[in-house]
Amino acid sequence: MGSGELEEEDPPSLRFRAFFGLPVPEPQREELAPFLKACAQAAPEFRWTPKDNLHLTVRFIGRVDRWLVESVADALGRRPLSAFEMELGEIGSFGRGRAARVVWLGLRAGTAGAAGLAAQVDEECVKAGLPSESRPYQAHLTLARARPRDGARLPELPAMPHLKPWWPDRLVLYSSRLGRTGATYVAMRTLELA
Repeated sequence: MGSGELEEEDPPSLRFRAFFGLPVPEPQREELAPFLKACAQAAPEFRWTPKDNLHLTVRFIGRVDRWLVESVADALGRRPLSAFEMELGEIGSFGRGRAARVVWLGLRAGTAGAAGLAAQVDEECVKAGLPSESRPYQAHLTLARARPRDGARLPELPAMPHLKPWWPDRLVLYSSRLGRTGATYVAMRTLELA
């Protein structure tokens, strides 16, 4: 490279925001759709997750080289990854005081299984050179994010439907693209759970 030339950044297709997650099955997503619509009417200051994006995050990675996160997926594909029974529980939120920034659903069943899977994913991330997850894993399904960055008051929400438990059958490596209307998730790799 000659003097004065700028080094080019990686092409956009080689770097992306990535995370590993467990998709919510179609029957449960269909049952949650009217609930999410009612929540959007009750709390318009939050951006509610479209039903097709519903998933339980196992490990958020962030913006990373594609080859690096695919090497993590390759390593996970060589490990036995166990399925476990999962059932959604109560609504909660992250935030400060009365201002909620994230609205989520916790797990009634499957907390230990999700934490064990998250530990396996984190272990392979560290082996690949990524930093270890600094916070303890808290299994949850994100329902909404506040539009104001500092959060918003969460009003009383409609009653949550009771959903049948299920056994997740796959761990998915997703890419995430942020836009004005929210995030778009694309499945990059799928790893079967035994």
